[in-house]
Amino acid sequence: MGFLLTLTVYSAYVYRLFSQKLPRENVRPGMFVSVGPSAFTVSGLVTMAAHAKRCFPDDFMGNGVLAAKILEVVVNFACLWLWGLAIFFFFIATFAHWSTIGPGRMNFSMAWFSFVFPNTALITATFAIGNAFSCKPILIIGCAMIFPLILMYIFVFYMMIRAIALRQIMWPQKGEDKDEGGFEINRIKPESPGDQTPV
Repeated sequence: MGFLLTLTVYSAYVYRLFSQKLPRENVRPGMFVSVGPSAFTVSGLVTMAAHAKRCFPDDFMGNGVLAAKILEVVVNFACLWLWGLAIFFFFIATFAHWSTIGPGRMNFSMAWFSFVFPNTALITATFAIGNAFSCKPILIIGCAMIFPLILMYIFVFYMMIRAIALRQIMWPQKGEDKDEGGFEINRIKPESPGDQTPV
């Protein structure tokens, strides 16, 4: 159900990529969020299909064991497509950051954690596909993806601490949410001479 809802969001997301410019640099890491839904769906469906034979009774559809095996095969190949969709969105998000490489081109925002957490779903899905098809090269690729992800997490965490120390985030009127919380509304402005009327 969650993935079906995500398909509607995907359509709006892809339409925006075709019709408008890329998001601002400091919030562009949020593009990696598109990797998560299909990747998490892969790991969930593959795991459920692998355990279907434990849930089906022996006489389910005439032969419970055979029905579970057929379901597992169908789900595995469907998830292979979903895994490819996650990889597609991963490369879209990655290449979108090509122009931001270099010092001073991207200010830190909490959206930077999208570099990490949606990509854990891609790694989990990679291991699920590798186990489902008993494909050792895919499992090796999954292992190779873990180390850069750990380095990215350390880098993002360091940049967050640095941004706090430089007062770029978590300070009034700072960060991507600087207009939230009523800061602009509650700001005390000097009165102009015309604001006061004589009694």
